[in-house]
Amino acid sequence: MSTAKTASSGFDIKRTLLETIVAGLLALIVFGPVVGVVLDGYDFNAEPTRVAWLVGGVMAGRLVISLFLQTAAGQRMLSGFESGGSGVHVRAPDYKSRLRYIIPALIVIAIVFPIFANKYLLTVVILGLIYVLLGLGLNIVVGLAGLLDLGYVAFYAIGAYGLALGYQYLGLGFWTVLPLAAIAAALAGCILGFPVLRMHGDYLAIVTLGFGEIIRLVLNNWLSFTGGPNGMPVPSPTIFGLEFGRRAKDGGVPIHEFFGFDYNPNLKFVFIYAVLFLVVLAVLYIKHRLTRMPVGRAWEALREDEIACRSMGLNHVLVKLSAFTLGASTAGLAGVFFASYQGFVNPSSFTFFESALILAIVVLGGMGSTVGVVIAAFVLTVAPELLRSFSEYRVLLFGVLMVVMMIWRPRGLIRISRAGVVPRKGVAP
Repeated sequence: MSTAKTASSGFDIKRTLLETIVAGLLALIVFGPVVGVVLDGYDFNAEPTRVAWLVGGVMAGRLVISLFLQTAAGQRMLSGFESGGSGVHVRAPDYKSRLRYIIPALIVIAIVFPIFANKYLLTVVILGLIYVLLGLGLNIVVGLAGLLDLGYVAFYAIGAYGLALGYQYLGLGFWTVLPLAAIAAALAGCILGFPVLRMHGDYLAIVTLGFGEIIRLVLNNWLSFTGGPNGMPVPSPTIFGLEFGRRAKDGGVPIHEFFGFDYNPNLKFVFIYAVLFLVVLAVLYIKHRLTRMPVGRAWEALREDEIACRSMGLNHVLVKLSAFTLGASTAGLAGVFFASYQGFVNPSSFTFFESALILAIVVLGGMGSTVGVVIAAFVLTVAPELLRSFSEYRVLLFGVLMVVMMIWRPRGLIRISRAGVVPRKGVAP
C-alpha cells in the first residue's frame, strides 16, 4: 500500500492534496482577473481578499468532493456518471409515462395562473414561453436532424420585424401577420437550406452564423426601411377589433368599454399569454406527431449517419430542407409574440448571443428531447430574473452551469426515449 494512503481510512491523501492545489490554481486564474481587479475610471483597485476567499472556498470544496468520491457512496455516484448514457433510451412496451398525469395538471395551473399573477410574473412567463417556442424549433434542426445552426436568431428577427413592417407599410395587425411571419420565416429557412446541402459540422455552423449576421446588419443599416438602430414601434394586439389600451386609436373601441368593466393594464399581457400558451401546445403536439412519422425518423437517421441515410433511399435534400423550414417557421411565430410583448423592435435584440442561448437550451435540455427543451427554456430564462442581485456574475454562473451539465448529463437533462414494441408471433427477435 502506498505510504500516502492511510491504512485505516483508505483515502489517497497525496492525490487529494494534488487535486485541491490544482483546483485552487485554476480558481486563481479564473477569478483573479474577474473578481480581483475593480476598475475605477482610468485606474484600478486590487481586491486580493475577495480572490483569497473564493480560491479558499474552491479548494475546500474540492477537498471535500475528492474525499467523498473515495468513499463507497462516492464510488457508486461516480460509476453513475461514467455509465454509458448515449443513444436512444428504449422503454418497456407496457411502460406508462407519468406525463399523462403531469400535462393535465400543468394545463390547469396555466389556466388559473393569470388570475393570481402580477404583471412582472406574467412578463417573465411570457418570455419563458417564447424561448420554449424557439427551443422547439431549433430542436428540430439541431436535436433531431443534427444540423448545427448558429444563425437561428435570423428567423426570430424575420418574425418580429414582419409584424413591425407589416403594420408600418401595409397596415397589417397581429392576427394577419402571425401566419404570414411563419410562412416568411419558413421560406427564409428553405432559402438558407439550399446552399448548405453539402456542408456538415463546423462549415455548416459558419455559414448559418454568417446568415444570421447578414440579417442583423441589414436591419441595422437599412435606415429608410427598418429604422436602423432606432428600431420600429409595434402595435398592440387586438381581439375582434377591440383594443387593450385605455384609449383606443384610430376610432377603435377599448375592450373594457365594450364589455363595461374597469380598465386593467395587465389585460394585454394576459391576452398574449393565453394565445402564446395555445400556440405552444399546438407546436408541442405537432412536433410530437412529427417525430413518430416517417419524416421524424428520417431526421434522426440523418443525424446519426448521413451516408447510411442516403444509402437507404432517403432524399437527404428534402430531409434537410424540411428540418430548416419547420424549425424556421416556429422561430417566426416566436418573433411575432416577442414584438407584441415588447411593443418595439430593434436589431440589438437579435444578436449572436441569442442564437447561443437558444442552442444552449437545446443542448442542456437534451438533443431531440421535447420535455427537456421545455424545462431548459424556463430554467435559462427565469434564472437570470432570480439572479438579478448577481448580475455581474451572471455569465460566469451560466458557464459553470454548462460545464456541470456536460459532466453530469452529457446527453442533456432528459435524453430521447422510445416506447418498445412487442415482437409479433412468428417473427424472429
